[in-house]
Amino acid sequence: MPPLKDNSQKDNKHLLLVDDDPNLVLLVKDYLEFQGYDVTTAENGKEALEILTKEIPDMIICDVMMPEMDGYSLIEKVRQDARTSWVPVMFLSAKGQSQDRVKGLNTGADVYMVKPFEPEELVAQVESSLKQASRLMRHKGNISLDDSNRIQVPSNVELTPTETKVVQLVAQGLSNRDVAEKLSVSQRTIESHVSNMLNKTNLHNRTELARWAIENSIA
Repeated sequence: MPPLKDNSQKDNKHLLLVDDDPNLVLLVKDYLEFQGYDVTTAENGKEALEILTKEIPDMIICDVMMPEMDGYSLIEKVRQDARTSWVPVMFLSAKGQSQDRVKGLNTGADVYMVKPFEPEELVAQVESSLKQASRLMRHKGNISLDDSNRIQVPSNVELTPTETKVVQLVAQGLSNRDVAEKLSVSQRTIESHVSNMLNKTNLHNRTELARWAIENSIA
């Protein structure tokens, strides 16, 4: 698939929003996109799983109670799949009792937000979760994955020296704009290098690219 569009402000972060309330979806999607995120939406867990077969988001924001497949069932499947087990998940729910929060977090959610919520708080929680995921990825000591959990790419992938420099900086959490400034080239040039590497590796986004580089000691 073609690489996701770049947004230097948010390091090209791609969010998957899953909720069966069209009004909430419209509100949250507009607000997140205004903040600089790429947002894909799904009406229920079943539709979300279909999307996840084609692309891996940097974070999943998911309602709990939905038709077809609820949030609990979706997150259980997400956590069982090595391709998606590392993706941060935020639950959105109208149920605010402590036992509901505990169940959500025990199921595998990283954040549990109760409806109604302030959009500013949602964005703050998203940014916090993404930063935490980025820190964990960059901390090699915390990555002890067996081969079955590693990012899988074609065995004959070879990066040019420039691509290697670019992916090392991407793995450090730098945006395309920051990488361009560091290497004294245009942002468009960096976008081209990232796109080429995504095509070479058959990976879906910059997060997967960074994780692959770290796992293979490129970064």
